[in-house]
Amino acid sequence: MAHYAIHTPIQGDSRFEQNYLNKGLDSIEAKYASMIEGMYKSLGDLMNHLNKKGISDNTIILFMSDNGGLSAHARGGEKHTHNKVIAYYAGDEKSIDEFNLDGVDQIIYSFLHLKGNKLAVDNEVDSLTLLNVVNQKKKYPKLKVLVSLGGWGGCETCSDAFSTEEGRVEFAISTANIIESFKADGIDLDWEYPGISGFPGHDYKPEDRENFTDLVVQLRKYMKEGDILSFAAGASTRFFENSVEWDKVMPLVDNVNLMTYDFYGSGSSKTGHHTALSSNEFQDRSAESSIEALINLGVNPKQIFIGGAFYIKTFKNVENISNGLNQNAEWNRTYNQMDFEDVRSNFNFYWDSLANAPYAYDSINKIFATFDDHKSIELKSQYALENNLGGIMFWQLMNDKKQNGLLKTMVNEMK
Repeated sequence: MAHYAIHTPIQGDSRFEQNYLNKGLDSIEAKYASMIEGMYKSLGDLMNHLNKKGISDNTIILFMSDNGGLSAHARGGEKHTHNKVIAYYAGDEKSIDEFNLDGVDQIIYSFLHLKGNKLAVDNEVDSLTLLNVVNQKKKYPKLKVLVSLGGWGGCETCSDAFSTEEGRVEFAISTANIIESFKADGIDLDWEYPGISGFPGHDYKPEDRENFTDLVVQLRKYMKEGDILSFAAGASTRFFENSVEWDKVMPLVDNVNLMTYDFYGSGSSKTGHHTALSSNEFQDRSAESSIEALINLGVNPKQIFIGGAFYIKTFKNVENISNGLNQNAEWNRTYNQMDFEDVRSNFNFYWDSLANAPYAYDSINKIFATFDDHKSIELKSQYALENNLGGIMFWQLMNDKKQNGLLKTMVNEMK
């Protein structure tokens, strides 16, 4: 049986095309997506017919194709730019050499810092590490490397430095110079957070919101055409409403890296999923709800990157009720993927189908653990694809295993 071919010429299926236009796809991409859905519909009709006739168990269905996905020819946008994977990297000079970066579109070196009002690379460690990260582009020609400012605890003076136009211009010029001199490809702003409280003791003020907008304006003014400009966003209503002028900022940046993790942490008195995909009656904060909120603010889904967490958060003194989920607790500590292997045998592992998230409980020591695993990374990647997001990002590469880690699962799903 030959279905309506997913093939050039790209001729949309009128039954489904409008749905994809409504989601923000351009006309060619919408046509292609509707052709895929038409194929699914045709196959579904065939399988339903086999079930109706009672012969599905005795029928073998073979799929044959001579084509891959729509990646280059006849694309509606720039070639090979869909389904991006972005990795933050906070490691040393040499460790990045040990990772397979096939399928990774961006590495964001984290973090540079402010010196006065300027972005600074003023020590040997930062300089050598950034040089070697950029050097990965020789092995992976499609890889882009960004520098990053800030991070949790790394933007103590940002509110003051960016409070004047002079300070913002000075920062923009210094950033453009660093990008050019190190042969990097752009910058990711990780100011945690403009206009609202973030790291304890760091200054913030309501004017940060407008100042952040002008900071982006100045960066676009002084960076070269084609340089990438992105920022990390907290996945909270507080951030959405007080930190960014979305209608002014988003037309000037390439994407927003939405930190859909840390929903639970050191300030929490109960257990929950720190990086849940879905909301439920016990937990309203999730990746889905955060992304929906951004779209409702007018942000193009193609500019949104869902976040994955390559680290494990744990809580102590958790009673053995519901395997520790949604119980009173005290903060314990954070593990990376490798260190958690040392205590993994103490835990039993569970899946919450409401939150689409894994968790684990150590009933002997009364420890609760929340994290992303291979299944949740698969689901987040699929969500990004199905909802026409720009892709998926994660914090951070050094937390992953060198072999068969979460990055491999992410790349396999996205590419």
